[in-house]
Amino acid sequence: MDSHSTKDDKKPKLTARKMMKMVFALNKENFEDQREVTCYSCHRGAAKPVATPVVATEELRLDASSGNSSTATPTALPAADQLFDKYLAAVGGAAALQKITSRIEKGTLSAFGGQHFPVEIYAKAPGKRLSIMHLRDGDSITAFDGHSGWLSVPGRPPQIMNSAENAAAQMDADLYFPIHLKNLAQKFIVQSGENIDGHDTRLVVGETQGQPPLRLYFDSQSGWLLRLIRYTETPLGRIPTQIDYADYRDADGVKVAFRWTLARPDNRFTIQVDQLQQNVPVDDAKFKAPPPPASS
Repeated sequence: MDSHSTKDDKKPKLTARKMMKMVFALNKENFEDQREVTCYSCHRGAAKPVATPVVATEELRLDASSGNSSTATPTALPAADQLFDKYLAAVGGAAALQKITSRIEKGTLSAFGGQHFPVEIYAKAPGKRLSIMHLRDGDSITAFDGHSGWLSVPGRPPQIMNSAENAAAQMDADLYFPIHLKNLAQKFIVQSGENIDGHDTRLVVGETQGQPPLRLYFDSQSGWLLRLIRYTETPLGRIPTQIDYADYRDADGVKVAFRWTLARPDNRFTIQVDQLQQNVPVDDAKFKAPPPPASS
């Protein structure tokens, strides 16, 4: 490595520090120190900020009778609690959910440009989950034991999750997630959501002081949760994780999404469940992190 590349006085490093100080100052002075402005706000993933708006790719639709831009009459939006209650009822209700104490799912992972691999997911109340992706070079594991989580990829020792990863893993591990939705944020704001695979949605944004938002998209008709977006705070901005849920089926009196797609800025994969069992024995030891390798 060129020794000059590690020096603190290298121009790109000085520029990066200056830009980060500017971002911190903008948020502190204009947004009560909340992270509203990030590097991505201007750069959009490019080396230079995007200063010129892009040209519209669709024509503006006009109202034929008035000749003015079409503005749909706003419809009254339901309260967040109504959407949560509808979702809970759509998946079977609290009593039916609480009868489920464990779940084992086996299926297929689709990723890496159309490649397919076996996958297994083990979940157990309260709040334990283990997913095993059987990749070509070995198993990729994500686990949460009810208190903390760990990750393992082929060729590397297990890694303990940080606090942000733990929060996400805890959410994924909750078998009673529809019951606990109301406790995930301090306040909720309802908006009209985007169309997802032909389904109109209602968007519920959960806000908690000092934390990034949680975005939940519910099917306007069925009430099912179709999309969840959560964020991880980094010095360069919020990194999103989007999970799309589909193929809801009945399993022992509750509706379960048999397919979900997880997407981040750097990767995307889909899991399709082929076999599902519930209320079967699952050993707690399965969720525990393996001991660290012995030092030589």
